[in-house]
This record gives sequence, structure tokens and C-alpha cells, in this order.
Amino acid sequence: MKDEGGRMKGGDLAARTKEFALRIIRLYSALPKSTEAQILGKQLLRSGTSVGAHYREAVRARSNAEFVSKLEGGMQELEESTYWLELLVEAGIFQPSKLTPLRDEADELMAILVTCAKNAKMKAGKERMKDEGRRRNNQ
Repeated sequence: MKDEGGRMKGGDLAARTKEFALRIIRLYSALPKSTEAQILGKQLLRSGTSVGAHYREAVRARSNAEFVSKLEGGMQELEESTYWLELLVEAGIFQPSKLTPLRDEADELMAILVTCAKNAKMKAGKERMKDEGRRRNNQ
């Protein structure tokens, strides 16, 4: 299900990151064929399509630490994608209004991934504290 801006609604982050990748692919296809546009576009294509891959890897993580690491990899790719989107605008290749929805989605995805990583870190910290308490009680 999508909202008026074409973004996925709800909590299905796998679908939402996949839709983000598809939007990046469509943007790349619409870029001018100039050397500058193609170089920036290929960079954006790589980073923007890997966000969902990182998220899927996180979901399949074998440990909390691996989960956080994969989420943080996705955050790095989102940050890089935002950079390439900024350059496309500032180089005069794309109008800012055309990229605003995509930049907004990148910002929203970043906020979600940051929250997921923070929650996972807090959970791991609480589990460590419980384990330490058990060890002290067993001594």
C-alpha cells in the first residue's frame, strides 16, 4: 500500500527499502546521458540499491552485533545516496523539486534504521547487565 507520495505505508521495511531501490533505478534511467550525470548516477545506483540488501542481511543476522553492523551498513549507504542526490541538484542536473520526495524517503529510512540500531544496542546492553548479575549471584 502506498501513500500520495508513492511511498510505502506501514512497517514493512523490506518492501520499503526495495521500493526505494526501484525509485533510484527509475531516476538513473531518467538521467541525461552526459558524462557527469552518468558518473553521479552510477554512484547513486550502487548506494541506493544496496540499502535494502543491507536490511535483508540484518534480518538474517546470527547475532545482535551482526544485526547492528548490517543496519549501520545500510545507514552508510543511505548517507552516501543523499550525497549523490545533493550533487545531482547542485550540479544542475536535476531540479530540486524532482528529487525532494526521494531525499525525504532517504531521511525517513535513515531515522527508522537509526532507531532500530539504537533499540538493538539497548537490548544488548540490558542482556549483558542481566548476564553479569547472574554471574555475580552464582559466585
